[in-house]
Amino acid sequence: MKILHTSDWHLGRNFHGASLLDDQQRMVTEIIELAVGRGVDLVVIAGDIYDRAIPPAGAVDLFDEALAELHRSGLAVVAVAGNHDSAVRVSVNDRVLTAAGVTVRGDVARATEPMVFEPGDGGGPVAVYPVPYLEPTVVAATIDVPTEGRRPSHDEATRALCDLVRDDLALRAESHPGIRSVLVAHTFVTNSSPSDSERDLSVGNVESVGVGAFAGFDYVALGHLHRPQEPEPGRVVYSGSPLPYSFSEQDHTKSVRLVELRPDGSVAIEEVPITSGRRLATIEGRLAELLEDPALTSLEEAWVRVYLTDRDLPSQAMARIRDRFPHAVELRHRPPTTAAVVNGADTTRIGPSVSPLDLVRRFWLRYEERELDPDQEQIVVEALEATMVGEGAR
Repeated sequence: MKILHTSDWHLGRNFHGASLLDDQQRMVTEIIELAVGRGVDLVVIAGDIYDRAIPPAGAVDLFDEALAELHRSGLAVVAVAGNHDSAVRVSVNDRVLTAAGVTVRGDVARATEPMVFEPGDGGGPVAVYPVPYLEPTVVAATIDVPTEGRRPSHDEATRALCDLVRDDLALRAESHPGIRSVLVAHTFVTNSSPSDSERDLSVGNVESVGVGAFAGFDYVALGHLHRPQEPEPGRVVYSGSPLPYSFSEQDHTKSVRLVELRPDGSVAIEEVPITSGRRLATIEGRLAELLEDPALTSLEEAWVRVYLTDRDLPSQAMARIRDRFPHAVELRHRPPTTAAVVNGADTTRIGPSVSPLDLVRRFWLRYEERELDPDQEQIVVEALEATMVGEGAR
């Protein structure tokens, strides 16, 4: 059985105020074409379908079109709600859609109800368990989580729910020897690598889930983290987001995972890049250099973050940047500074013996890259003397 594992579409998201819906339309089209072209049986979307609980109409239309096209192409779909989604809204027609081979699961109470496939590869059936994002208090109100009355952690809630899923799988294995299993979940697994664009699941480290919570499943399709990674290589896998959503992701290889559950019980995983998203790039230098540098030609259609190193911020800097880089979305000014040590003195340290005049000299040298000339120093001396006289009068 062949599965395409993706997650974190974040439909409806903006990037520094710019709509990403056109990029997301191309991304969805690329994923569907890949799934059809590679003979996939099932597409798994591991949460954060939308970027917010009440998504814009264009995002809802795009997801509806994606489900319809996948269904027309003969592919089954299993999707779960992520922490950005409204569990109720995304799964409002789940019971009806499941009958047509499309499951969008948001109800924690139904996490033990798998979609079961009878693939034609000669192996046993495949049970796919859709586990939506688990808010610990919601889980505790739905199933028994042994925490002696205190609020459960994400790890405790996930382990309690997965225990019930494993119980269901064991019962099915009694009548279907050789049954294979896939768990779809949206969570943060301990020691994984986050990005700037993910929303924290909770405060501190209590949101993390140990990889041992997912023992006993042939493949665990994870969502939430935008960097592709494998907390347990070959079995517990984040596909990562198919588009970058922060500059911290500019060096990520955006991708999906093609997963083959083989008849002998082995699992083969292939990471396939997604190329339809606009590139992200950070450039740094003086404005005049950035506007003329031929090496930056390939970045003219990218989302660009700019660090300007001119001593003074040039007039209309962003407008001039956008003349060449129309998708520049962020500008920061980083004027050059002198070395921390000047004439053997560490200018970053201030002790009680440093005079006010020395402080001004250091400040001027650091931020203006030159020393006070005699006329300027005389002005500073007169200003300091006037200040001290005023303080004495008070």
